[in-house]
Amino acid sequence: MKKLFFVFAMAMLTCAGLRAQKIDGLEGADYKSAIGLRIGTPISASYKHFFTKAGAGEAYAGFQHVGFGYGYTFFVLGAQYQHHFPIGDIEGFKWYVGGGASVQFYSYNSNLNSYNYSSSALGVNAVGGIDYKFAAIPLNLSADWMPTVLIGSNFYNRRSAAGYGGISARYVFR
Repeated sequence: MKKLFFVFAMAMLTCAGLRAQKIDGLEGADYKSAIGLRIGTPISASYKHFFTKAGAGEAYAGFQHVGFGYGYTFFVLGAQYQHHFPIGDIEGFKWYVGGGASVQFYSYNSNLNSYNYSSSALGVNAVGGIDYKFAAIPLNLSADWMPTVLIGSNFYNRRSAAGYGGISARYVFR
């Protein structure tokens, strides 16, 4: 657990260091910051901030529960860097790639056989998606896929892979 905390703390300090750097080249960006909801696995709150015209960071916190009478529940905290590229001549429409890390906390509870289990894992992920900022209203939409490798204790073994996709809608701050 100490290693997991250390890795997560280092990731957050790295993000804070990037935020503290001088922001050059933000002129011409479609938006600076946005906050909203990410519908996918898991359902998450999402905050996205551009450091440069093409470089952005996204932080998210999500929750998911699967099952009735028994259940698999997880909570995830994560951050990632995304690099954006324009798509054609459509203003505000971009595709992006990047990567990041997350910490996931799992639990399994069964009313059927009184079996309860909980654990945590570190996730290392890649991300790819599309992003659109409406010109007339303060709304940003994005869709992405995050293939993730989970390292640490989980239900099956010490390592596993997962893929999380989602669609985000965010309110834009100029």
